[in-house]
Amino acid sequence: MSSILTNTGAMVALQTLQSVNANLNTTQNEISTGKSVASAKDNAAVWAISKVMDSDVKGFKGISDGLSLGLSSVAVGRQAAETVTDLLTDIKGKIVAAQEENVDRSKIQTDIAALRDQIESVVNAAQFNGLNIVKGTDAVNVLSSLDRDSSGNVTASQISVARQDLTTDAGVFNTGGTSLNANAQASDSTITNTGNSAAITFNTGAYTTAGLMARLTVDGVQIDFEGATGLDQDDAAAFFEGQINALQLDGISASRVNNVLTVTSTRGFEGVNVGVSNLAGDAAGTQITDLNGDTVTLASGSIDERAQNVTFSGTAGVQNGDGYRVSVGSQVFDYVAGPGQNFEDVARGLKAAIDAAGMDGITTQVDQDANGAWQLKIDNSEASVGFSAIGNAGGQASGGLFGLDGIDVTTEAGARAALDNIESMIGRAIDSSASFGSAQGRIETQNNFVGKLVDSLRAGIGTLVDADMEAASARLQALQVQQQLATQSLSIANQQPQNILSLFR
Repeated sequence: MSSILTNTGAMVALQTLQSVNANLNTTQNEISTGKSVASAKDNAAVWAISKVMDSDVKGFKGISDGLSLGLSSVAVGRQAAETVTDLLTDIKGKIVAAQEENVDRSKIQTDIAALRDQIESVVNAAQFNGLNIVKGTDAVNVLSSLDRDSSGNVTASQISVARQDLTTDAGVFNTGGTSLNANAQASDSTITNTGNSAAITFNTGAYTTAGLMARLTVDGVQIDFEGATGLDQDDAAAFFEGQINALQLDGISASRVNNVLTVTSTRGFEGVNVGVSNLAGDAAGTQITDLNGDTVTLASGSIDERAQNVTFSGTAGVQNGDGYRVSVGSQVFDYVAGPGQNFEDVARGLKAAIDAAGMDGITTQVDQDANGAWQLKIDNSEASVGFSAIGNAGGQASGGLFGLDGIDVTTEAGARAALDNIESMIGRAIDSSASFGSAQGRIETQNNFVGKLVDSLRAGIGTLVDADMEAASARLQALQVQQQLATQSLSIANQQPQNILSLFR
């Protein structure tokens, strides 16, 4: 049945043409935008995933820029630390030269001062975009990643770069902080110039017996006495007194009162071993007493070093801002620890402070006791001085090159002290360079990874939303043909009502 009111053929043809046109528009949009999912209406789920990934890409681009900035800052710090190391090494060469007696120490001191000023200039100039990581103690955090878990929660990851303070600042000792006195024990309240001694008593006995031999060992040197007719215990003591003094051992002397021999040592940082033995002719072992006054056949002991010491805790830790103060006579010396330091650093810092004061007769040394605890030893060859040590938390840390300003090689004592102190400073500068180098390598690795990660994310986004241009091109040609056919079909369908007119002619 034909109808002039309802043209079903035209309706079908029109629907077909509209469908072809819609597909053609979609394909043309893909070709023009390059995306198969250009908006949420194209595919809401895929579009949402791609937008989350796209936001991550933009975030990682920002992270990459931040890593590049941090990398440059650390590179400047490393270069500064390496330069400081070289300059400190030059200073060491000058200090070594000052150990000689026939040199002009004042001219050497002038050279050292110039190198010291150059170190200060390098440290002050070592900044990038206003950030100087060779001054201060606060760590610098560099944003390294944004980590998204399966629930969509995002957390920031950071690379912490420890500052390496290479200044000569003295720090600030906090007198009102938590007491740390228990961590620093002074061995005495006074540092005297008198030596330590050991008394050896030669008891009455068979010193007239031929063949009796007694041996006294002092600082590794053996001295033998042989009994003979007419000799007594006083003769034995006198014999050993003369032999010990004739050796002219450094800092060691002997004196006697009747049968009591006293061996005295004024060595500041070294004990002296003394051994006593009867070698023959005395089965009972009653002629010689050991250093403790006990009658024995074989005895040994040690004369303690003259120096007094501050022994630091072998179990407690050192926190940033922990300050320790040593009083020697009327002078007070402070050192405040920085991050990552230990009691060796504290002891060496206090040593540098005391050495810089140039007190007459005062010399220092840092060592460990038999239990491994660090000690600051102080010897005195002049008049007795008071001695004490305290500690308080919460101070402002001293600079890593604290004590450099106090190096003075114009005197023999100053030159000797400077040689030990400069070694500690070179060690700190080397450690700083190594720390920066490690951080720089880590940041470079992370930056390279972030770059590769951004490329991978972009590739993933492209897989989700980018159009397949080959397929779109083929589809476009097919749809254009379909459009032409649908247009012709609609044209034919529209002619059907005209055909009905012929029935009425």
